[in-house]
Amino acid sequence: MATDQHFLDYVAEQAGLGERLTCKKLFGEYAVYVDGKVVAFACDNSLFVKPSAAVARLAPGLPLRPPYPGAKGYPVADELLDDAEALRRLLLETAALMPEPKPKPRPKAKKPG
Repeated sequence: MATDQHFLDYVAEQAGLGERLTCKKLFGEYAVYVDGKVVAFACDNSLFVKPSAAVARLAPGLPLRPPYPGAKGYPVADELLDDAEALRRLLLETAALMPEPKPKPRPKAKKPG
């Protein structure tokens, strides 16, 4: 079952981060970004947060499950979806630990002629 727009809207509403939180389609599901950094994946209407020290500190009891076949286990933050403050804090602190996104290469200028 693919993730539906209602689920993405709910995650965004609960996180309360406005335009700082974005979702982009990725391999049939969605990557969730905060300030341009991937912090989670939305797969099968579940929120899989990137493993990090933030998860270990703020939500160590989250169950682990692979977001797609063949993947390692990721913390599933579905239980935090009804706790807006805990979800927001986890996403923000995860983003703070993620590397800056790599700049996109500039398109090469066409050679005249």
